[in-house]
Amino acid sequence: MPKNGNHGANTKKSNVPFASNKEDVDDNVIFGDAKTTRKATQGSTAESSAKKGGNIVPASSEDPPKKLDSRKLIGGPSWTGKLPMNMLSELCQKQRWAKPEYTMSKTPEGFSSMVILKATNPKTKETLILPSFKLPPSHKHLAVQQTALEARHFAATFALFRVCSMRNIHIMLPPIYRDLWKTAFQDLKSDEVKQGNGWMYEADPFAAKQEREEAQTLMAKKRDERAKQKAKEADQPAHILSAARSNGGDSNRNTMKGWARVPKIDMAKRTRAQVESLVRRDDRWNIHAAQISEFQRRNIINDIVGLGFRKSHVEEAIEECKDREEILEWLIIHVPEDDLPSWVLPEGYTAGLSMASSNVKREASIKRLAEAGYSNELCARLLDDCHGNESIAAEALQNELVHAGLDEQIDLNISSLSLVEAEHPDSIWTEEQETLNSIFCERFKKIDRHLFQVQLHITELQAPFSLSIRQSRMYPQQPPTVSIISPGLPAYIRLSIIRQLIKHANAYLLGEPMIFNVVDWLENNIPNIVNHPGRLRDVSVAVSGRNEKQMLKPQSDVKVRILLTQIRGNTQSSQNLDIFNRWQAKQATPQQQRILAARQTLPAWELQEAIVNAVNAHQVTIISGETGSGKSTQCVQFVLDDMIKRHIGATANLVCTQPRRISALGLADRVSDERCSRVGDEVGYAIRGESKQKSGITKITFVTTGVLLRRLQTSGGTKDDIVAALADVSHVVVDEVHERSLDVDFLLVLLKEVLSRREDLKVILMSATLDAGVFEKYFSSFSTARIEIKGRTYPVEDFYLDDVIRLTGFNTGSRKVEESDEDDVDPSVASTIQGIGMRINYNLIASTVRAINSSSGSQDGGILIFLPGTMEINRTLDALRGLPNIHALPLHASLIPTEQRRIFAPAPRGKRKVVVATNVAETSITIEDIVAVIDCGKVKETSFDPQNNMVKLEEVWASRAACKQRRGRAGRVQAGVCYKLYTRNAEDKMAERPEPEIRRVPLEQLCLSVRAMGVTDVPAFLASALTPPETLAVQGAVELLGRMGALDGDDLTALGRHLSMIPADLRCGKLMVYGATFGCLEACLIIAAILTVKSPFVSPQTKREESKAARLTFAPVQGDLICDLRAYEEWAERKSSSSYRDVKVWCDQNYLSNRVLDDISSNRSQYLSSLKEADFLPSTYHSNTHASLNAHGSKHALVRALVAGAFNPQLARIDFPNKKFAPSMSGAVELDPEARTIKFFNQDNGRVFVHPSSTLFDAQGFPGGSVYLSYFNKMETKKLFIRELTPFNAYSLLLFSGPITLDTLGRGLIVDGWLRLRGWARIGVLVSRLRMMLDEVLARKIDNPSLDVGNDEVVTVVRKLVEFDGLDQ
Repeated sequence: MPKNGNHGANTKKSNVPFASNKEDVDDNVIFGDAKTTRKATQGSTAESSAKKGGNIVPASSEDPPKKLDSRKLIGGPSWTGKLPMNMLSELCQKQRWAKPEYTMSKTPEGFSSMVILKATNPKTKETLILPSFKLPPSHKHLAVQQTALEARHFAATFALFRVCSMRNIHIMLPPIYRDLWKTAFQDLKSDEVKQGNGWMYEADPFAAKQEREEAQTLMAKKRDERAKQKAKEADQPAHILSAARSNGGDSNRNTMKGWARVPKIDMAKRTRAQVESLVRRDDRWNIHAAQISEFQRRNIINDIVGLGFRKSHVEEAIEECKDREEILEWLIIHVPEDDLPSWVLPEGYTAGLSMASSNVKREASIKRLAEAGYSNELCARLLDDCHGNESIAAEALQNELVHAGLDEQIDLNISSLSLVEAEHPDSIWTEEQETLNSIFCERFKKIDRHLFQVQLHITELQAPFSLSIRQSRMYPQQPPTVSIISPGLPAYIRLSIIRQLIKHANAYLLGEPMIFNVVDWLENNIPNIVNHPGRLRDVSVAVSGRNEKQMLKPQSDVKVRILLTQIRGNTQSSQNLDIFNRWQAKQATPQQQRILAARQTLPAWELQEAIVNAVNAHQVTIISGETGSGKSTQCVQFVLDDMIKRHIGATANLVCTQPRRISALGLADRVSDERCSRVGDEVGYAIRGESKQKSGITKITFVTTGVLLRRLQTSGGTKDDIVAALADVSHVVVDEVHERSLDVDFLLVLLKEVLSRREDLKVILMSATLDAGVFEKYFSSFSTARIEIKGRTYPVEDFYLDDVIRLTGFNTGSRKVEESDEDDVDPSVASTIQGIGMRINYNLIASTVRAINSSSGSQDGGILIFLPGTMEINRTLDALRGLPNIHALPLHASLIPTEQRRIFAPAPRGKRKVVVATNVAETSITIEDIVAVIDCGKVKETSFDPQNNMVKLEEVWASRAACKQRRGRAGRVQAGVCYKLYTRNAEDKMAERPEPEIRRVPLEQLCLSVRAMGVTDVPAFLASALTPPETLAVQGAVELLGRMGALDGDDLTALGRHLSMIPADLRCGKLMVYGATFGCLEACLIIAAILTVKSPFVSPQTKREESKAARLTFAPVQGDLICDLRAYEEWAERKSSSSYRDVKVWCDQNYLSNRVLDDISSNRSQYLSSLKEADFLPSTYHSNTHASLNAHGSKHALVRALVAGAFNPQLARIDFPNKKFAPSMSGAVELDPEARTIKFFNQDNGRVFVHPSSTLFDAQGFPGGSVYLSYFNKMETKKLFIRELTPFNAYSLLLFSGPITLDTLGRGLIVDGWLRLRGWARIGVLVSRLRMMLDEVLARKIDNPSLDVGNDEVVTVVRKLVEFDGLDQ
């Protein structure tokens, strides 16, 4: 920390730099030119350095004070880097800002400085001056420094943090300021962001200042407008105002702006009744028992009462809910419709439901029963249960209101009806009616012998009240059946009056005539009940007609149950001895001796002892070795053999990670052969979907990095669980660590954490082109050793592009020769190079293969071609198809393991093997007979721009390190040749090493994996990575996870827990989870596989329209993915029942690629295996045996909804033009809009366009009331296009998109902060609660993977809503 001492208390006079000689030295002085202040600064520094213990050493003319070096003062004795003031000046110069100016003030505690930044607009020449970067009072003490120089450097550091906090430039600062940056400054920023002051840390403070001033001006203008409006409406309550707005008042024109043409949402009667029943019965509130402070309570009550709700309702809701939004939802669900504010009600709402029926008598009975305030639904149900007897139904309703014992009461009433009437004649009832008639006179009205009415006199209330009294079957041993009639009085208040009346009668009036006393009690107590009606829950059953059930609080911190194999601590010495004896006996066999002789020729063998000693003595060992050194195959064997010889072989368990499946498989085969054992015994492997290993027997396991990560990720969540997941592992070997993939960087962070808790764990990092210093520095807190192994490769001759052209005689036909970057190149060759350009020329590749084949003659040897992607591989295979004697094989990550292994087998007799591969063949695998490599020098890399959330898969030049690895493949087993299809100049411009993947890909999957392991502060965790990702990218990823439904604040949702266990793109994983939940598993599996590969349809340039028309025939206007899905399903059916020839002809007729369909099938199998491994599906699953998981796969509307939910928030709004009509014989007919008049908008970019290749490019309408599109990708050329489109309806949006907020002006709902829907607020609340219940279903699925939730009531209701768009069908 910078020094903060009080250095002025014991001095008589201080020479304050840059201050006048006056006594008052606290005045702020601004300095802009460092040159003019250097002299004073040096004087101050010299004086401060001369102070010791508060004494001043007088200067001597003979011995002038020695000047203190500012670099040493600020950075320390050994600091050689930049200083904060220099860095700030460089930043200002780079940003074209003015030189930073520094204020200076002197206090008794020391010096304090602040920075002022200025910038001049080059167009307007206006100079914008920012306020000085001032620390808040709570941190002001940090700025006080011993000298003025230190104060200015501190101020420069804080200014740098204010504009560069999102960057990692603090690593260039001196240690003191680096610590400040990471601790005090970072904490200060977090506090400011929480308080809404994140704008203070924008990268461009001048733009932020202008935006804030504009926003403040706009807010002030709006405040003035609101004040004027309030002045006009001061005498009217808020709910009347909102009603006026929604019903066309003066402000309707302004409030409806932007809402007039948005889609409408509605929910039919029976569907709404079913949803409300679910929500009331199974929903829960404030599940985390959050507390609301008294201050917040008062504010919330005042706020919501201002929206038109009764205060008593709000007070009841606040006892059950966690915040304002949940209180509002509770009220909208529980307050009866006739007492809701007008803005909550739908347009044209009238109280009560129309019960259209052909049975007029039944309808009249229901209407009379409902007059008391009971719901029509409950009245109809009880009337039917009572076989149409209105009296019994009325009594059952009252019993339900008071006792809530519905089923028992109905049975009792029906079974005892005749008995009661026989034993209790109505003489008492008749006599009491006559007495009441004489007492109340005209206020008494007899309806029939069992029913009459009495008008009540209630002077405090102006509204009329009548009491309807019906004889109960055991009167006066039980109260009569009563109802309160008062137009305009909400139903729940009338029911509350009845409930309290019956309780009073049961307590005090039973056994004698009681009607007069009942009337008297009502006239005295109704005013008080109207003002304080009691809790809504007390009468909610009668109002809503649905039973409510108090749910248990959810269990917190539910952990996935996994089986951890604990390391055997007390290993029997006999077991170790047995392993040693078997190993020793094997060494003497002739086969093992031959293999040992071959192994001893490898360069790694010479360093066997050094490697073993380094691993045993250090926690981390870094091994770098050239291609062919034997590091991947030999090092793990050296370690295992050493443990066996030391009689601790039983505890050996080496896990070796590989970046690719084929590497893990190839190394497992090779090492098991070298140890004369079968794969799966002493040496095994584990890749996604396939594993061969035996617990306790397998000592070396080759795994893909993702498999080991999933083992750690699903270990239980806490750091202790992660350590326990490796409890039985003795060594972790991370091979090809130089590739710096996302998985490798993530694994290194976890291993660093485990190493700090397990000193016995050994970590070995290996690579051919390792930058060992970077990794040694990363693991500097542990004991680390470095080993370098020399390579053993045969000579490789290089031919560059100009050489290849001369060798093959290839000519593009181009005659124009422009200036070439290459020196000494023949003009004709230069012309060909320019004709080829930067593209991959497949004819040149074929010519090169032909030339190699011709020059080699009968000599054996294969050819390895490196290409950037599967499309290029397929095109190359097509180009090679016409060459004789060529056995061409593809190799890429999408192939299943059995297809990948084909490359190791020798070519058929008389043919030359040609392997066409992506960069999977660069490292860790050896194809024995390769003698020539053709390298196009390209690779496909994902790049991500967090600013606009755009992901691009770009074809770029490979790094020189990668090209060196490719070249080495030609010299692994004999001398070879490398044909480089790029120039020497292009090679010089290649990057030395590839940029770490963590800096160039979206981080959603990584952030989710981190959170799934129990890490709450994801940004801080990732900041500890070898190369930390951009802060903006991490923040964007966490925000997107929240919008996708994987995170709820900082908590992982049930959906998030599922997605974290599925090794797939999050959107594909989400789609598969939804598919298994809603009975569309196979459909969603296939769509996920299509998205992973590509569309199976081909689109020849000359037949694009025919291809699109063929695609549309499979599912017209259903969207691109549904068309591809149905095409795949038909292909799979034909493949199982027809010959290959017939299937090929059918594919050609429908413009389908049989090869791509095979790839999709392979990926579908891999995803299915992943779901089984994650225990999301039973291991015995088959589409034929688990019909319930695919019962709804043929329903287009449902599948479209699930696709939309999986792709959220990649959604676009469809903006239809105004409707047009044409006259016809039957009247005006609505015309379909022209496709060009339909517009599309998304949240991030505004208007977007449908890609011309989409089946919806010319669409004039969309199925099932679809008003939105989901898209998987967007690409920008001249326009911003969206692709892989799927239309969906409003309920799909409500149920599977972002949060739903209510518009309190009564205009409708807002989804995900930008999509508007006109409709009833209660619909939004019901759907919001339904989504929470769906998450609970997914949580139950996690706890019980074998649970079939397809028929769950919540899932059924959600399925119905999206399938029928809220209608009753």
